[in-house]
Amino acid sequence: MDAYRYTECGLDNVLIEGLAVHVDDGGEEVYHIPNVKLLHRAIAAAVVLHEAAMTPKELRFLRTELGMTQAELARVVHVDTQTVGRWERGETAIQPMAEVIVRRLAVERLALEASPTIEELSSRVVPAARPEPIRIDGSDPDHYRLAA
Repeated sequence: MDAYRYTECGLDNVLIEGLAVHVDDGGEEVYHIPNVKLLHRAIAAAVVLHEAAMTPKELRFLRTELGMTQAELARVVHVDTQTVGRWERGETAIQPMAEVIVRRLAVERLALEASPTIEELSSRVVPAARPEPIRIDGSDPDHYRLAA
């Protein structure tokens, strides 16, 4: 069974493995994704634990999951609102310390199981040529987790 590319979350690199495929009345294969909130929490954990700098889309995803506006995030990381907008559009790179703060904020506010230290998070803010795929095991929608 192929992994489902879950672009509905706003990210292009999320693959959900192990989802059941259903056939609708028209004969089309469709995926039902239960517990979207838990799925997004697993995706947020994957973004936080990435061994590379966040992409603009990942930053926007985390900000949205945190329930924050650009202005609210800007106040937390001590930049102006337009700067956060530029980061999310990919016009400028996110400042490394701001990224560390966003990652740590996600751990705290989303109550993620992983609890990396500031030092560990700082070591992960390294530019990458392209984003790594985020592979989520969707075989148990009550316990989404990173795929092995």
